[in-house]
Amino acid sequence: MKFSITSIIILSTLLFACNNKSKTEPKQEQKQEQTIQVFKNKGHELIYKMSQKVGDYNSLSKNKDVIYTYTYRTPDGKADISTEKYIFNGELSYGLYDQHQRTFPDLEGQIEQGYDGSEYWLKHNGETLDDTKRLKRVAFNRPTNFYWFTMFQKLLDPGVNYEYIGEKTLNNIKYDVVKITFNSNEEKPTDIYQLYLNKNTLLVDQFLFTVADFGVMETPFLMKLQYEKIENLMIPTKRLYKKSTWHADVSDAPWIEVTWSNIVFNNNLNIKDFKK
Repeated sequence: MKFSITSIIILSTLLFACNNKSKTEPKQEQKQEQTIQVFKNKGHELIYKMSQKVGDYNSLSKNKDVIYTYTYRTPDGKADISTEKYIFNGELSYGLYDQHQRTFPDLEGQIEQGYDGSEYWLKHNGETLDDTKRLKRVAFNRPTNFYWFTMFQKLLDPGVNYEYIGEKTLNNIKYDVVKITFNSNEEKPTDIYQLYLNKNTLLVDQFLFTVADFGVMETPFLMKLQYEKIENLMIPTKRLYKKSTWHADVSDAPWIEVTWSNIVFNNNLNIKDFKK
């Protein structure tokens, strides 16, 4: 059987088109599957949109690790100032306290706290302390500091429950209010958060929170936030908080101030940096 040159060209073109279509269609289908997002309710959808604004956990973890200065100052002038180090994969956490007027104020000199993925530890002036009571405080501080830094990304973790409370206007700003609770296999209560999401910016301008580990459940704290853009992430680097009501009413009492400064990502940290 003989084919003309024209027939060969047409046949080749058809084969190329079919072959090319077969290669591209699965990719298009795969891409479409990746963009589908299923929401439990309106609260879940609002938290998802907020995470896309500040940067989700995938965006955060691409930076691998972070080092920054943590400053916690109470109205009476007492402060904790620590150099914090985290590895996002495994949630490893380390803090070197040059000033600790609130955390173990009876210890003079530097203290170090760490979590290496399996063990919490504490050092004072380079010497390891095995005090059970102090280690319980470390076991609260290390995951708490890590969680505050990654909170808005981790609100999409499994085991998080979302409840849309409704709309509220504060200081002429319209908010969507979302209540956050957590599943737990333990009998003790877990924390509750109530987030005020700015309808215009999608950011959390403020939120109410409890501290279940210390029995602070009936009277929450109100945290107000200011953001800074770092490495394409919106980081709430300035925080003010004090006791409140569940209606976000606060007294004239002074605020506790928390700042995160000198934030640097991708420091090539490894597990050795978190071992005692």
